[in-house]
Amino acid sequence: MESRVKAALTVAQIRARLAAERPARDPRERLRANVEGLVPPALEAVLEQPGRAASVLLALLARPAGLAILLTERAAHLKDHAWQVSLPGGRIAHGEMPAAAALREAHEEVGLAPAAVDVLGSLDPLLTGTGFAVTPVVGLITDAAFVPTPDAREVARVFELPLAFLLNEGSITVDYFERHGARLRTYEVRHEGFRIWGATAAILHDFREVILDERAT
Repeated sequence: MESRVKAALTVAQIRARLAAERPARDPRERLRANVEGLVPPALEAVLEQPGRAASVLLALLARPAGLAILLTERAAHLKDHAWQVSLPGGRIAHGEMPAAAALREAHEEVGLAPAAVDVLGSLDPLLTGTGFAVTPVVGLITDAAFVPTPDAREVARVFELPLAFLLNEGSITVDYFERHGARLRTYEVRHEGFRIWGATAAILHDFREVILDERAT
């Protein structure tokens, strides 16, 4: 019963949860909290540097079975993060707002027109182990006829993750990876052969907590 109630979240409820006041969280302390043991000097050096500003678009689509999240699989030839699942996004240009950057990148990567997105809100910035300070922007695709057109230079394919699946208990598990000499805790989501992990899974975890009002204070 509980999972069916969760799956019935409306766009209005999601917008309201995103707009609700939340205690501020320091991105650097969040990253430190995911380190097992002491923070090694190499990672501490990353934490001491200003994060490189970036943003991603967590785009929701209305489907007959309910809302779904638009995700991409990165192209195989890319130097960084080839084949990894990600949200459309990239660096924020000088003077650009996070929402504008996320919409611009989504247009470039999957052909989503900025005018076809109703921005619902944003999540807390996330500092990655590679030194990016990522602001996740949440939006609803209002164009019912939208069909993704992936840019082959960056995107291998586009797929959708049902929101109802993400909201079910057990959909997000804990995983670990090594970076800068540290063992870092991360999250993982597996769905229909796709493995979603790292920053993308952490953003999905944050989104789930916020819209279900389950975030620890």
